Amino acid sequence: MFRIRRVQDATWPGDARIINQVQDILREQFPLLSAEDLAKLPEQLSNPLKFRFRTILFAAEGSDNRLKGFALLMHAPDLHFGYLDFISAAKLQTGAGVGGALYARVREEAKALGLTGIYFECLPDDPALCPDASILKQNKGRLRFYERFGAKPIAGTAYETPFKPGDSCPPYLVFDPLDRGDKPLRRKDAQKAARAILERKYAGRCPPGYVDMVVESFQDDPVLLREPRYEAQNGRSQDHVGVRILHQDKRIALVVNDRHDIHHVHERGYVEAPVRIKSILKELEPLGLFQRVDVRHFGEEHILAVHDRKLVEYLKRASALLKPGESVYPYVFPIRNAAKPPRELPVRAGYFCIDTFTPINHNAYLAARRAVDCALTATLCLREGYRAAYALVRPPGHHAERRVFGGFCYFNSAAAAAHNLSSLGKVAVLDIDYHHGNGTQDIFYHRDDVLTVSLHGHPRHTYPYFSGYEEEKGEGPGIGCNMNIALPEGLNGESYREELARAVRRIKKFAPRTLIIALGLDPAKDDPTGSWTFTAKDFERNGRMLGELRLPTLVVQEGGYRIRSLGNNAKHFFLGLAAGLFGR
Repeated sequence: MFRIRRVQDATWPGDARIINQVQDILREQFPLLSAEDLAKLPEQLSNPLKFRFRTILFAAEGSDNRLKGFALLMHAPDLHFGYLDFISAAKLQTGAGVGGALYARVREEAKALGLTGIYFECLPDDPALCPDASILKQNKGRLRFYERFGAKPIAGTAYETPFKPGDSCPPYLVFDPLDRGDKPLRRKDAQKAARAILERKYAGRCPPGYVDMVVESFQDDPVLLREPRYEAQNGRSQDHVGVRILHQDKRIALVVNDRHDIHHVHERGYVEAPVRIKSILKELEPLGLFQRVDVRHFGEEHILAVHDRKLVEYLKRASALLKPGESVYPYVFPIRNAAKPPRELPVRAGYFCIDTFTPINHNAYLAARRAVDCALTATLCLREGYRAAYALVRPPGHHAERRVFGGFCYFNSAAAAAHNLSSLGKVAVLDIDYHHGNGTQDIFYHRDDVLTVSLHGHPRHTYPYFSGYEEEKGEGPGIGCNMNIALPEGLNGESYREELARAVRRIKKFAPRTLIIALGLDPAKDDPTGSWTFTAKDFERNGRMLGELRLPTLVVQEGGYRIRSLGNNAKHFFLGLAAGLFGR
């Protein structure tokens, strides 16, 4: 089994590792490439204007994260064609289905971009052009491979003319019409593509007059493709049949808190119940959009990076002292003197909690810590190449501040993930729960590397009541890096999206490297904790707007308590997110 993904950013950890391995394969498989050509790959990805091609790199990785092969597609958006610069398997990987899977992925991308076709060069299978028998055999194998996809050399042109007289094995220009056999290749389009390839790829290498000579040699209209010489297979290669392929750049990593159900509060009216996770998974798993990833364990230092040690130690000790099934609710709050807490831990709960309905029980600490593990595991997925990851967790976390817990939240999983990802550059945290993300705001209120944006019911009528006003914009270095959009009690999806567009504009201006979405599904119609009227289609449209930011995106589950619609709303949100992010 191997996975294929698009490599996006030469400075991103997982992508930088892959680029180094691509350069190793190029060095090994194409020994005549200059050091300059090898070194320019990272810049090709980041600076399309310089090279006059938009570079698209696909990598096939094994389960050991070793590169099995790659394909490098050069996209000419001004001329609506693609040029396949390289496609290669790593040493000892030929014949393993890697090449066929990569080329199929390239064709899929080209079709999604609406390209007229893919051009590439392939060494000839004509003995008159390539007299070396061993090389000729390899060339025939490559052309046979591409012919299975419907790609054939362009006939009747001078493209095969070598740069230097006497050179052998000049390449054919091959064209793949992408299964558009009913739309012939027009002469003017082929001429423009040939000129662009020669001038952009071979700048400074073509002798004077060479490009004009080749372009003018295209006389047929429509352009003729060579008749098939090898056995075709209905336009589709079978080379990768039987090989398990995961298109990672089209999948969302799914990390589920496998210990969420140990935190089960049985009191009547406690809506933050384990059935929430089951309801969401029931709708998501049949989509084929998600890839389950096992939870990894992380040290407590990741929690201490966003929470005060006194809070962490209290939750750990208080939870451990309680018997299974026993819960303690805060009922004494130290308004006058927080400096001298009582000796008994149950009485001390109010020193660390902001409300009276978030209990501590035997497993609260363990479940909350595992939720943080899930969010951090999801950050690893982003680092290693997934474009999106979903931490499906309970308990939620966005109400947990640096020093206090509440609102069913104990540790702020989204904040721990944001702090972790901030080592790679700026992070935007967008909270779309019905309730204000007071915890995330508090944790990052003085920082300028994490933008916090929250759309929520106005605190005049909505929990947590004491924060979420629009004048709260950050302090010190963080001034301007907190944005609250407080919304009326009655609101439909269309009006909400006008405000969501404001949030999107602010995120674009901040220009983060990653986006974290604190996903609340409690804006849904008839949710017991909200007053808005969102439908499944509203969640889908919201998801699409956020996906169109095209940022590496981590979604962390927060609220949402109407079980009948919970899973369906989650499904539609992710369908929209995928459509925006992946171009589905």
